[in-house]
Amino acid sequence: MKTKKMNSNTLLLLITIALFVVMYAIGCVIYGAKGFTHFQTFLNILINNAGLLCVACGTTCIMLTGGIDISVGALIAMDCMFLAVGMEEWGISAPVLCILVLLIGIVFGLVQGFCVGYLEIQPFIVTMAGMFFARGMTAVISTNQVSISNNAFFVGLANAKIKLPFGGYVNGKGVLQVPFMRITVVVALVVLVAVFLMLRYTKFGRSLYAVGGNEQSATMMGLDVKKTKLKAYVLGSFLCSIGGICYCLNTMSGSVRQALGLEMDAISSAVIGGTLLTGGVGNVIGTFFGVLINGTISTLVKTNGKLLSSWSSIAVAALLCFFIVLQSIFAKIKDSKK
Repeated sequence: MKTKKMNSNTLLLLITIALFVVMYAIGCVIYGAKGFTHFQTFLNILINNAGLLCVACGTTCIMLTGGIDISVGALIAMDCMFLAVGMEEWGISAPVLCILVLLIGIVFGLVQGFCVGYLEIQPFIVTMAGMFFARGMTAVISTNQVSISNNAFFVGLANAKIKLPFGGYVNGKGVLQVPFMRITVVVALVVLVAVFLMLRYTKFGRSLYAVGGNEQSATMMGLDVKKTKLKAYVLGSFLCSIGGICYCLNTMSGSVRQALGLEMDAISSAVIGGTLLTGGVGNVIGTFFGVLINGTISTLVKTNGKLLSSWSSIAVAALLCFFIVLQSIFAKIKDSKK
């Protein structure tokens, strides 16, 4: 039965990868004249969604336990506002603020994880309270939109380009355009690899799958279910704060309404990538391609220029429904073979 389970999970992952490849290929065919075929277009998708990738990796870990976290968008808004006001108005150095943001993420996760794991409160209720708290604290820090422009270190970090020795092209003026990445992409990819290795090769990673698969069986195996859930939420909020720093490096500002709906983007990326809402099944490689699919849809809509931005949400919603139905079909096939 283990082989069959792995085959169904692998099939879901392959469907996600194939969907991204087909979608991106369609974009290259239709919008090739608008530069969609350039390697920089793909890199821009990574740059624009670096923060989301970090958040989605954390969300995947939480969803593996059968939980959910809808507070991540609000936490990112609070992180960005804290960074912006801290640099522009309080005069605190960027490295110190980044460390404080990571500590805030850990404490935020500890509180939510304790409520979910030890007090056994429903994750949706706990994280909804966390969402309201973080949005409220964002407004307490400042109700204005604060732009970051005076901190030379942070501005330099945001503007830094990591040029690549391949994928360049000559534009219409005969100038060679060298493709580049931002530091945020490097951070996001490091997070992705670290979480992948953690889930695959560590006891904690296996515990996340076991708890999400069957809590009673996990307890009988000697696993501390409550502690595992606590750690999952701490890890999720910590990665969310890393994503918040990346998000701030992209936007260079803090706002009360920042990152609205980002929690839905993170959850949809995980589900499209093959993570079950009931827990126990999923991986961050699938989540990575889920993020790419989200980013590709937004890029296609923007490149078209005539479609409303709401069409990207409609497309993601349709894909989300498709993958949920697909997961249900695979689950029923698996049950029927037992």
